[in-house]
Amino acid sequence: MKTTFACLTLTAGLFFFAGTMKAQQDTTKKAEFKPSGKVWGYAFGDYYFKTHADSANRGNSQYSNMPVNANSFELRRVYLGYDYNISERFSSEFLLSYEGQTGSDGSRTTFVKAANLRWKNLYKGADLIFGLQATPAFPMMSEKIWGYRSDEKTILDMRKLSGSADLGIGLQGKCGSDGQFGYDFLVANGSGTKLEGDIFKKFYGDVYAKFMDKKLIVDLYGDFERTNMTPDFHKYRNTGKLTLAWNTDALTIGAEAFLQIQHNYVGFVDTSMSPVHTDTTDAKAMGVSIFVRGTIIKDKLAFFARYDMYNPDLGYKKDYIYTMGGAPVTESFATAGIDFTPAKNVHIMPNVWFNSYMSRAKGASGKVKSDYDFVPRLTFWYIFK
Repeated sequence: MKTTFACLTLTAGLFFFAGTMKAQQDTTKKAEFKPSGKVWGYAFGDYYFKTHADSANRGNSQYSNMPVNANSFELRRVYLGYDYNISERFSSEFLLSYEGQTGSDGSRTTFVKAANLRWKNLYKGADLIFGLQATPAFPMMSEKIWGYRSDEKTILDMRKLSGSADLGIGLQGKCGSDGQFGYDFLVANGSGTKLEGDIFKKFYGDVYAKFMDKKLIVDLYGDFERTNMTPDFHKYRNTGKLTLAWNTDALTIGAEAFLQIQHNYVGFVDTSMSPVHTDTTDAKAMGVSIFVRGTIIKDKLAFFARYDMYNPDLGYKKDYIYTMGGAPVTESFATAGIDFTPAKNVHIMPNVWFNSYMSRAKGASGKVKSDYDFVPRLTFWYIFK
């Protein structure tokens, strides 16, 4: 009897041990990493009709230099991306983009916007990224806060003073108990998505903090790039930008201001001096952007509006004769619209686009002194992921 009981006990123990081992093996299998990837993308475009055109064809923004009554169905951006998780520590990103560029025959062409490798958690809370990647200038923070890249670029991007992508090595990280502080640093070619054309590199840096349950955002950005250097003459660009925003699901209000010093980018002749004085000096580009967006009907209807002021050179003097640089025109930009969402990730947005020009040139009058571009649009924006 005792022998039988002992055998039954041993058998039950063996079954229990085998079951435990199998459960552990199953858990191990479930936890085992498997490489995976996903395709994603989005597109936005418009039907636009230019109802008023600047008489002097000034500016370099979306609808500058187009004649009055110009109208078209147009795609402004198409993204097709693929993200792949190589291992628990490494992932990659690849992105093709169309953003208005065309081939010699007028057909739309694409280019590589991103191709990079991410080493995740290099140290606690930080990733190292090598390759063609988003810069810290505006894609990572201010563009997301504005929320309507489908309507217009943020001010630094719109005025073509920094790029959205560059090829180099970057470090991105978060710190604090709940990731309320963060940083994004990048050393890159400075040539964007194009091939490198000089020996110099561009240095980007961005730090941010989120307060009051992450509703209040403070973001500080800077960059530096030397573009020319000889024994007696050198040029560089140095940018500083501050973004402040109150960001909630129902309402976002923000402001962004920047100053870019373009060292030795301006050549001039000062005829007020005797003898006449010829020299170079700095251009100081400055801009301020104020924006708001909010919910009217949750997940169905929203609104957005923005106003920018842009001065390409604070030091412009109307009595100088400029031989290089010297921008005589200041610009103001405004946009506003309604965002109708008939289905998740589908947006239909009637809006208006306005950009005005104010000349500081000596003797300017009439429409040369002040004029504007005005474009009503119906914008569509859809996302797949």
